[in-house]
Amino acid sequence: MVWRVAIFFGVVMLVSGGAAAYVVRRGRELVAVSDVRARIAWWALFLSSALPLVRFLAPPDPWIEALSIFGYGIGLACVLAAALLVLVDLPSALARLARRLRKAPPAPAVDAPAVDATPAPMPRREMIRRVAIGASLATAGGASAYAFALGRHDYVLEDVPMRLPRLPRALDGYTIAQLSDVHLGTFVGRREIAAARALVRDARADLVVLTGDLVDHDPRYLTDLGMLVRAMADAGARDGVVAILGNHDYYTGPDDVAATLRAAGVRVLRNEATTIGDAGARFALLGVDDVWAVRNGFAGGADLTAAMRDVDPDHAKVLLCHNPELFPSAAAHVDLQISGHTHGGQVNPIVRPIDLLLPYVAGRYRRGDAQLYVNRGFGTAGPPARLGSPPEVTRITLVAG
Repeated sequence: MVWRVAIFFGVVMLVSGGAAAYVVRRGRELVAVSDVRARIAWWALFLSSALPLVRFLAPPDPWIEALSIFGYGIGLACVLAAALLVLVDLPSALARLARRLRKAPPAPAVDAPAVDATPAPMPRREMIRRVAIGASLATAGGASAYAFALGRHDYVLEDVPMRLPRLPRALDGYTIAQLSDVHLGTFVGRREIAAARALVRDARADLVVLTGDLVDHDPRYLTDLGMLVRAMADAGARDGVVAILGNHDYYTGPDDVAATLRAAGVRVLRNEATTIGDAGARFALLGVDDVWAVRNGFAGGADLTAAMRDVDPDHAKVLLCHNPELFPSAAAHVDLQISGHTHGGQVNPIVRPIDLLLPYVAGRYRRGDAQLYVNRGFGTAGPPARLGSPPEVTRITLVAG
């Protein structure tokens, strides 16, 4: 776990440090400051963005949480501002490049005009540029403040009908409430548990499924996990609560997480299946362990073959798998896969950058006759912020035929 934290913060500091330097450089076009003050501003931004590291070095405390959120906010604001300023600078950069490619001759020398004591008015292009710089800084600051203060709590109940040709007619309209990626820890606790309980109750589902990353990484929050699953049980789903593990549950301790879930009355599917319904109308619910377990140095991991071992091949099959990465290999064997893991990108300024890296990010996907739904998650990992990716509980309604 230590090396993961070290790599994460190394990348964060590299990106935020570069972004802060760019922001300070462009900010000096609006406010004339000396080189010394500019360096002080850069160090202030850079060190502020390092504050989240404190939460890994100190016991849980409200002040530590507040300092971490402030530091993450400064870092995100710098990155967003740098991205917007790049767009502002892009036309000028392209124009300079075009001139170089054309190898335009230098302007001819002219005699210097007589000195006029009247200050020259600011060129219109320079005025527009400064307004754009100011707007970029203000927009980035506002977006960062929203993401941390409001965006991570802007919960949504998503209604998703899923047609399964092999689903028995008697189970038409069967509803599944999915809660994923809660990440109980420093920034996610009782407030979020209460909100999750309210949304799951509003879903009025027949079954509740928890699709992994329930604890962020710290076993000290297993007590909160017990509170969470008891809250899910109180939601009144007639077929109870079923859970699988995600990669962060492995970081916490997979056996400890599974034991906490079972102690609260949750069925935990670890490369196994259960039957939903009765002898007259049923479907198979499969659950696999984390796809990345072996890659991250743990024993076990996802084993779809083991999960399907005792499943009737004629039954409709719904697979719970934390990581949507399994879908290409699972699609030939299941009717529907329900996943999370990606957080829908979590922070999406203007566009969703994660689409450049991952094929399955949020929402519906299809591969042949199989379908996939990727939940955006309920909590946060890393910065406790959400922008352009509201946290969700999903109400999946199975439709026969």
